[in-house]
Amino acid sequence: MPALGFGTLIPDRAETRSATASALKAGFRHFDCAERYLNEREVGEGLQAQFATGAVAREDVFITTKLWNTNHRSERVEPAFDGSCERLGIKYVDLYLIHTPYAFQPGDNMDPRDQSGKVIYDSGVTLLETWKAMESLVDKGKCGAIGLSDVVLENLAPLYEAARIKPGVVQVESHPYLPQTELLEFCKQRGIVLLAFAPLGHGIHPGPLEDPVVLATAQKTSLTPAQVLLAWAIQRGTAVLTTAKTPERIRENYNISRISDEAVDQISRIQTRSRLNQVVQTGVPGFIPKKS
Repeated sequence: MPALGFGTLIPDRAETRSATASALKAGFRHFDCAERYLNEREVGEGLQAQFATGAVAREDVFITTKLWNTNHRSERVEPAFDGSCERLGIKYVDLYLIHTPYAFQPGDNMDPRDQSGKVIYDSGVTLLETWKAMESLVDKGKCGAIGLSDVVLENLAPLYEAARIKPGVVQVESHPYLPQTELLEFCKQRGIVLLAFAPLGHGIHPGPLEDPVVLATAQKTSLTPAQVLLAWAIQRGTAVLTTAKTPERIRENYNISRISDEAVDQISRIQTRSRLNQVVQTGVPGFIPKKS
């Protein structure tokens, strides 16, 4: 899995298509998708358009997608997986993630709510049962690896011990204001890749992009603050996802270079702490527009 990946959480479908194609042209070979983003078909069209030119082959691209909360019951896992593959226009997925550890009421409504507006959870399935259905996808050769997203160590540790096929990747929010140090060490010790999303702070202001330590590092180098944050994430041992819509910003995020070990250490010592997405507490994704 390439350490630098392109995230496809882009609300506008036309922009999704063009940004995906631009990311491939810029050099990205790792794409992170999800059923819940409601744009897998557009991501697939952007990928397939570039595959058709012969410039990039499917086997050269690492594609991830995710099982949504309403499909946690064992009998729903494989149909959900097949649906994602059909929309993406591919025959296999390199990595399939459980989008969150929370099971919602099964059905076609991705955001089931009761009359008071509260999420309707599904108490009839455990995370381990869902994981066993994920393992069967690997057994059948449908995906190369499986993992979890938006998970905390308290959920990951017991699942890791019980799993027949161990998680290959854990995708979580991570940046200098939420370094996930304990989770990262757990993953490193067990050969799990920690894949960081929102590494730039997801547009929150003030955020990591405006942090004085990050700005000072950028000023000492030819890198932008965004490039500094992406370099920090990779050099500390995580993989990282970045999302952009314009070709210029996409190229900026791809063309990163190494920063000094001293800079990595200084950024790691930033004391500000802030979680931007509360999905780990409820299973409701904070970065997906509610109108979706």
